[in-house]
Amino acid sequence: MSDVALPSWSAVHDAIAAQRLGVTPAELHGSLIGWFAGGGEDTPDWLARVMADDALPQIPSGNALDALRAASAGQLEDRGFSFELLLPDADTTLGERSGALFDWCRGFLGGFGLAAGENPPLSEEGSEALADLARLAAATAQDDGDEDDEDALAEIEEFVRVASLLLHGDCVLAPRHRKQFN
Repeated sequence: MSDVALPSWSAVHDAIAAQRLGVTPAELHGSLIGWFAGGGEDTPDWLARVMADDALPQIPSGNALDALRAASAGQLEDRGFSFELLLPDADTTLGERSGALFDWCRGFLGGFGLAAGENPPLSEEGSEALADLARLAAATAQDDGDEDDEDALAEIEEFVRVASLLLHGDCVLAPRHRKQFN
């Protein structure tokens, strides 16, 4: 189990606003996870790298964005599969939650592309997962729904979580294990 929990949606939202970033908490978290999953390094200038903006400052220790980075890195490396997506609470509307999930996927694709480059070392399953994430990133949220829609969103969230772990496995864990045997 990862020893660092994700900061709250509102804490990340406030920290993003303080930095005047043009992203949602979900999109930033997706970008960060994509960056790490694609092999991007956990460095003090992570925000500038993830956002592809060299003008962005380093995030001070103790800030909600630093907590987001630390928790994300820890959760991806955790063998107990504690990895979770930063999304709005269950009491928000279906439209807000599904929109945030699609934002998360868009962020993931950007961060993953920056870190992994043009031809990442993907398995067949990884290639399919990446294509599915791209389809989700292109989706639009619906304003309302019923219990079936709630169930579908929960299944999509779980798919996104597992797909992220799979891509991290292809691009980070597999090469790391290959190095151990060389």
